[in-house]
Amino acid sequence: MVGDAHFPQSSPNSKKSKPKKKKRGGTKKKMTSEQIAAFKYVTEWAYLDQSNSLASSAAASVVDDFGVQKTVGKGGEKVVFELHSHSKCSDGFLTPSKLVERAHGNGVKVLALTDHDTMSGIPEAVEAARRFGIKIIPGVEISTIFSNGGDSESEEPVHILAYYSSCGPAKIEKLEKFLENIREGRFLRAKNMVSKLNELKLPLKWDHVAKITGKGVAPGRLHVARALVEAGYVENLKQAFSRYLFDGGPAYSTGSEPCAAEAIQLIHDTGGMAVLAHPWALKNPVAVIRRLKDAGLHGLEVYRSDGRLAAYSDLADNYGLLKLGGSDFHGRGGHSESEVGSVNLPVLAMHDFLKAARPVWCSAIRDILESYVEEPSESNLAKITRFGRTRVLKGGSSPGSGNDLIERCLTLWLTNEEKQNDEFEAIRLKLSHISINQEVQVP
Repeated sequence: MVGDAHFPQSSPNSKKSKPKKKKRGGTKKKMTSEQIAAFKYVTEWAYLDQSNSLASSAAASVVDDFGVQKTVGKGGEKVVFELHSHSKCSDGFLTPSKLVERAHGNGVKVLALTDHDTMSGIPEAVEAARRFGIKIIPGVEISTIFSNGGDSESEEPVHILAYYSSCGPAKIEKLEKFLENIREGRFLRAKNMVSKLNELKLPLKWDHVAKITGKGVAPGRLHVARALVEAGYVENLKQAFSRYLFDGGPAYSTGSEPCAAEAIQLIHDTGGMAVLAHPWALKNPVAVIRRLKDAGLHGLEVYRSDGRLAAYSDLADNYGLLKLGGSDFHGRGGHSESEVGSVNLPVLAMHDFLKAARPVWCSAIRDILESYVEEPSESNLAKITRFGRTRVLKGGSSPGSGNDLIERCLTLWLTNEEKQNDEFEAIRLKLSHISINQEVQVP
C-alpha cells in the first residue's frame, strides 16, 4: 500500500477539531518533497496502461494542498501494492481470477501473482485484471535450498521471489525448464510425506492429496495438510504443520530444489528482480542474506501486515538491499492469515524498487522484441503477447505491421521516456517491415 500515511485530511492551515479516533496505520502526515516526487513516479507507472481512462476521468480528480493529483472517493488517495500472493495454480485457495477480484475489493492497484514454482496463472490474472483496472506484475516464488559452506546439516529451504516486467521473462524456455524440474521434485516430496505419515500410523491416501491439489498443479505441504484435516487426523492446518509437517518434522521431506544462488542467477539472466521471501522464517538469516547478496539478491521482505520488522530492515540497510513485503495471501481464511493488500508499503520503498526494476525490465523487453525481429515466427510473437493484454488472431483480421502491434504493447509496458531511445527506435524500424494478422485489446 503506497501513500496511505502521507496525505492530509484537510488543509495544513485548518484549525484543530475534536480528536478523531486513530485509524490503523497511524495518522495522515504532510508529504515531503521527496515523497511527493516518489508518489508521482510510482503513480505514473502504476497507471501506465490506463492513461486514456485517466484522461477521460480528469473531472473526477482534484489536486490536493501539496500538488498531488488524486481521484475523489474512497481509496483515491493511495495506490495499494500487493507483492506476494498465491492462487490455486500452486497452494492458494482462489483461482487467479478470484484472487484479482478479491484484491480489487481491497483496493489493490498493483498485484504480483507469485505462485510457487509456476507462472501458469499469470495469463488468467492479466485477463481478470483488465476488467478491474489492476496492473499485474508477473511473478513466481522459487523453492530453493541454502547450504552454508556445503555443510548438509546447515541446509534449509529458502524461497526467492522473482518479479518480471508486464512482458514477462526473457529466455522463457530456460526459466520454464528450471521451474518444471522443481515441480517434478515437489511431486516426489509430497509422496514421501504421505509415506512418512503412513509410517506414523496415519493412513492418508495419495489420491486424496492429488484430488485437493488439482490437475496440473505441483503439490506442496499445504495440500498434504489440507488432506490431513479433511481425513480427520488433525483439527486444523496449524496443527498439521506443528505436529507433522514443520521443517525437520516427522513427516517433513525435501524435494529436488536448486541452490538459492543458482535461482538468483537465473532470475538475473531472464530479466527479473530477486527478493528473499519471509526471512524471519530462516534459522540463520544473516548468513543467508550475506551469501545471497553476493549472488545478486536485489532485496528482501521486511514489511508485513503488522508493520515493519526493524531487525530485517536493518539487515537490508547493512547489505544495500531493497526493502519490500507482501501479505503472502493464500485465501485459506481464518484470523491467522493476512488479507491480500493489507501490507502498508511506504511510497519511498516502492520508488526505490521501481527505480531499480524498470531498467532491468526494459532490457528484458528489448531482448524479447529483438528475438522476434531476428526471427518473426509465431512462437517468438507468442512470447511478446504471453503476459500482455494482447490477442493475436490467426486469421480474420486485416494484416498490420509488427510495428503497430509492438507500439501498442510498449504503450502498456513503458513510459514515453523509456520508449524513446536509440535501441527501441532501431527495433521499430525493423518491425515496420513485418506484417502480421492482429487484434489488439487495449483496456
